[in-house]
Amino acid sequence: MKRLLQPLLLVLCGLGLLHVSLFTDLYLRYVKEGMRPLLIASGAVLLLLGLAGALLDKQKEEADEDEEGHGGHGHDHSGMPRIAWLLLLPALSLLFYAPPALGAYTASRQPPKAVPEESDFDPLPATSPLPMTLSDFTSRVRQDRDDQDIKGRSILMTGFVTPGGPDGSWDLTRVVLNCCAADAQSVKVRIYGSPALSANTWVTVTGTWHPGGRLGTRSAPVALDARTVKEVPRPWNAYQDSLPPER
Repeated sequence: MKRLLQPLLLVLCGLGLLHVSLFTDLYLRYVKEGMRPLLIASGAVLLLLGLAGALLDKQKEEADEDEEGHGGHGHDHSGMPRIAWLLLLPALSLLFYAPPALGAYTASRQPPKAVPEESDFDPLPATSPLPMTLSDFTSRVRQDRDDQDIKGRSILMTGFVTPGGPDGSWDLTRVVLNCCAADAQSVKVRIYGSPALSANTWVTVTGTWHPGGRLGTRSAPVALDARTVKEVPRPWNAYQDSLPPER
């Protein structure tokens, strides 16, 4: 019986990985979307190893019993290190407990993600309101010194609510995974003129750049004066800084 415990642990780990990556989108709370095939493959390998191990151990057990029946001295020297049982907890959590998504708690405890330096910006389209990612808005406000098109433009962005700013303001936020949850970083745009909804509520905000400092420099605030704030469903690509969904 002891021999079957090790394959059982492998089977549980394999089923847990397959559960979060093949049958649900819970894997997106741990890693980027592109790693899904690797998780599925890993889960399948662990499951097959566990099943194969259980079959081999059953055959060994039967052989030991047969040897004992003929006067032999069959002994089960197999054993599993106690520390290996720690794997049981994450395996069961993958199957039965989904950890909460990264959100306002994480974002409120880290500085905004630094956006890449850019020197050349394409002209903004004439669309109004103009859909933008939080990173693109940040780049244009802080780095685009030649093009002042952002000033006075109606901007449309989607993210979740991180409350706690000064003077009743709050942060429209996106959490971005570079590889996995361990390296998650947040992109934030400060929102003025509208009361904050509950933390982690996904919203689409329409508004104009909040004046201050000098556009194209770090003195310019990465902020919007909100005109409308509309609650929206959590998008499937919640760990990307993507454009608002088409209406």
